[in-house]
Amino acid sequence: MAKNICSFLLMIIFTSVIQDAYAGGEGSLRSDQCAGACDYRCSATMYKKACLTYCNLCCAKCLCVPSGTYGNKEECPCYNNWKTGRGTPKCP
Repeated sequence: MAKNICSFLLMIIFTSVIQDAYAGGEGSLRSDQCAGACDYRCSATMYKKACLTYCNLCCAKCLCVPSGTYGNKEECPCYNNWKTGRGTPKCP
């Protein structure tokens, strides 16, 4: 019985981590999930502080973070199309 409960709890935790790491499409996140998704998104960059700042800003607006640590922005049009005043991408 205890073995089944532990397995079930591990499955729930694992599912939660996967959802944060591989965020999915536009509007697929709740605002409280942005930090985890952005931690994963910015995990491979040298500019972690700036990446986290802008990723969390973009996630708060779009409720989406592209999967992976780079690219895949087509998964989140809002995230992909938000530009700076100079016309460069605002979201990492």
